[in-house]
Amino acid sequence: MAGDKQDNVWPLPKFFFKVTLGDQGEIPFQEVTGLDSETQVIEYRAGNSKVFSTIKMPGIAKTGNITLKKGVFAKDNKFWTWYSTIKLNTIKRETVVISLMDEGGADTMVWTLTNAFPVKISGTDLKSDGNEVAVETIEIAYETIVIKNG
Repeated sequence: MAGDKQDNVWPLPKFFFKVTLGDQGEIPFQEVTGLDSETQVIEYRAGNSKVFSTIKMPGIAKTGNITLKKGVFAKDNKFWTWYSTIKLNTIKRETVVISLMDEGGADTMVWTLTNAFPVKISGTDLKSDGNEVAVETIEIAYETIVIKNG
């Protein structure tokens, strides 16, 4: 029934989450997108196969980049500081942990991204006649993703 404690009947809501960014700790984000992984397909046919078609096998797995959006706060340059550490392949890699939580604040699903580093930062757009919150965006590349249920 609506309003009852979360159970296995209803899907999880996606608005209650937290992001922990390496040694920077927990950072409040407005939006997280790009949690995906993909496996390339290899087509193969042996020369002595009696079937005149290829078989498909899994190949190299690859991950996309995640995009994180958050509000701009005064004297908060964490993203720019982390991005500026990229110099001639001397990147400060971090572990990024994204947790989807239930109504009690307990983790229900956890995505752990290893060896993550920023590849793009976008500052907010500025409009003299607007009244929106200033939002900055960081795009992060990572090597592996592990998903666990809480």
